[in-house]
Amino acid sequence: MTRPSTTAFPGSPGSSGSSGSSGTVYFSLLGPLSAEAGGVPLPLGPRKQRLVLATLLSRPNTPVPVDVLTDVVWPEGPPRTARKNLQVYVSAARSLFAPGDGGDRVVHGCGGYRLRVEENELDTLRFRALARAGRAAGERGDLRTTARLLREALDLWGERPPLHDLRDSAGVAEEAERLEARCLTVYEDWAEAEIETGRAAVAVDGLRDLVERHPFRERLRAAWMNSLHQTGRQAEALAVYDDYRQLLARELGLEPSPAMAALYRSVLGRRPASRSGTAGSAASGVSLPADSRHFTGREDELARLLDVSGGPEGAVLIVSGPAGVGKSAVAVRAAHLLADRFPDGRVHVRARREDGTPRTRADVLDELGRLCGVTGPGRPDVTEAENTWQNWLSEHRALIVLDDVADEASVRGLLPRSGRSSVLLTARGQLAGLAPVHRVALAAPEDGEALELLGRLIGTDRLCSDPAAALRVVRACGALPLAVVVSGMRLAVLRHLPLAEYAARLDDTPSALDELVAGDVSVRSRISAGWQDLNAEDRRALTRLAVLAGDGGFTLERAMEALGCPEREAIRSVESLIGSGAVTSPPGEVTAHAVRYEVPRLLCLYAAEHAGADSSGRRAPLGSREAALPLSRG
Repeated sequence: MTRPSTTAFPGSPGSSGSSGSSGTVYFSLLGPLSAEAGGVPLPLGPRKQRLVLATLLSRPNTPVPVDVLTDVVWPEGPPRTARKNLQVYVSAARSLFAPGDGGDRVVHGCGGYRLRVEENELDTLRFRALARAGRAAGERGDLRTTARLLREALDLWGERPPLHDLRDSAGVAEEAERLEARCLTVYEDWAEAEIETGRAAVAVDGLRDLVERHPFRERLRAAWMNSLHQTGRQAEALAVYDDYRQLLARELGLEPSPAMAALYRSVLGRRPASRSGTAGSAASGVSLPADSRHFTGREDELARLLDVSGGPEGAVLIVSGPAGVGKSAVAVRAAHLLADRFPDGRVHVRARREDGTPRTRADVLDELGRLCGVTGPGRPDVTEAENTWQNWLSEHRALIVLDDVADEASVRGLLPRSGRSSVLLTARGQLAGLAPVHRVALAAPEDGEALELLGRLIGTDRLCSDPAAALRVVRACGALPLAVVVSGMRLAVLRHLPLAEYAARLDDTPSALDELVAGDVSVRSRISAGWQDLNAEDRRALTRLAVLAGDGGFTLERAMEALGCPEREAIRSVESLIGSGAVTSPPGEVTAHAVRYEVPRLLCLYAAEHAGADSSGRRAPLGSREAALPLSRG
């Protein structure tokens, strides 16, 4: 099978940007790892030191667990001095900044090491911001601005692949491949925008080069084919399709997708093609909610969803996270972006009723059958309906979004057993009983992303009028997207209300949830739905642990004390809550006693509302009769 080579993106000048004002450190990952201050290159030390810096920069403003850094630097097993050596490498990273600034830039916490860096100090952050702005312009219909901003983003890439000097490290190579995949998507967006605005000629040569490096990437090939078609080179466009058809047949035993075949027919008949000839050109059934106009961030999660769901083979993905974290919005955005890859339909079905109770599998099957034209008149029994559904999935290339799934049993018969269809599931819990599946766990976004979301709702001028108060608002919301959106909707109506006053209301914990209501949208009701999913034992445990988490998280030892039970039982209780999505833990491997668990702030407040008075003030072991008494607010 032909293996695509690494990517160098056509049209890039090889410049990584400028370092800004004198003394400002500018880092680059889009090429060899480099740093400069005031235009002067900075020495980055020996290879292991550069591996640590590259790993911290690849996850900017996010804690990187010590075990992740250790695996990157010593993949064959760390020496006894590994922790001390890491401290030396991190100290070297701090020394890159101005004296006195490094300690604030590279900090250590319970989650690991975090390197704080601004957009104008790291080329990948700048690339992400330009791509986001370009797509936002496209959503407004301003394709010329889209093309210009996306081209600026692409121009940040050097002539060599990202981090090519450190790719012998598996951890760094994995991050570099993610960067390349993200850039390929932006390149496709740019090319399609140029084609749509009548400038197909500027994209032709670059698309040809990328198709040679990524021969199985259909969206690239479709854009190249359409650009040739739009510039009057029909014979070459037809040859592109024929080469692709032969490649798929020879290497994979497959035919081009119906969307690609439709583009071929339009070229053959010299009919105008739609934008890139894909991106929604021929989906036979589309039943999706509207894409959110104020959707913000989530580039990494979306990139993984697009990469896995839109691959040549079908896939099942679970997007999990606490209530209000934005699972549905991410899944719907991904479904809209995947239009070109699923010509036989994209369908969204809620797995719960309006009151939050789970729908039966037969009910969901019936709706799927109607939306996809699978079932005829009358309602077959569940087994017959599942077999009919599976046959349809095996013969079609469709994307199914099952939103707000309650448990594994309700969806087992709905997931594809064969074929090229994909299913996106969203769920508060982990749905650990489903396998094999791909998983994307959503956490609350960083402060900057939450502030951007708030600014889209209340306006950047108002946001910038009191940035400190705006930051207090998003932090009081726990940066939870639902809570930030509700706050933004309230503030958009209450134009007279100062941000600082609203922040003070949210800081008042007994009444904070009362403030997070806008019309018929209530954060409390959404959290309540997740609370009802918990069994009685988990609710009692969460009530107690939420008191601990309210001050910044809790350890296993503190959980044992609060739950009044031995270690093994406490671990089972905490892991049960992790499985339900109520408690979060670090993404990397950490020994149980080193973990710091967290409960989202607003869930802590909700749990406190359900905690009654316990006159004895004692903590009874879980499972005992006394444990049924809820804990006081303390």
